[in-house]
Amino acid sequence: MLDRISALLSGGPNKNSTSDRITSAKQVAAAALLIEVAVMDEKFEAVERSRIGELVAKYFDLDGTACDVLIKEAEAAAQDSGQLYKFTRVINDNYSPEERVELMELLWEVVYADGEVHDMEAGLLRQIGGLIYVSDRDRGLTRKRVAQRVSDSGS
Repeated sequence: MLDRISALLSGGPNKNSTSDRITSAKQVAAAALLIEVAVMDEKFEAVERSRIGELVAKYFDLDGTACDVLIKEAEAAAQDSGQLYKFTRVINDNYSPEERVELMELLWEVVYADGEVHDMEAGLLRQIGGLIYVSDRDRGLTRKRVAQRVSDSGS
């Protein structure tokens, strides 16, 4: 499984077409960043795991099984890597500027999932935002949008 993840992230040989490989690498990289944010406070709570599942399923238009597989691959990739650069490089190579802003919004959704914004999580999002070239302004706006949604929903 780790070989497959490495192949996805490095664009290495795969039975799938080039398009499928790029899509998979994009999905694994994004999901791995979501997981990195969730575990930043050293707890991967059920509410965070559930929220990541919802976000990934909706954002990538995946059914339950495909979503579960992607999250497992992303968890393994995140544990194996320990580096943000590997994932942010895939994001920069394959996401438009607008998609990177959307990803920042997903990352904030994960931060707010447990109802608390820890300084370490906010710092990590600042770092990821810089690595994927999302402006400070856009990072702030995405945070405000998510905070407003959370406030409006009463969570």
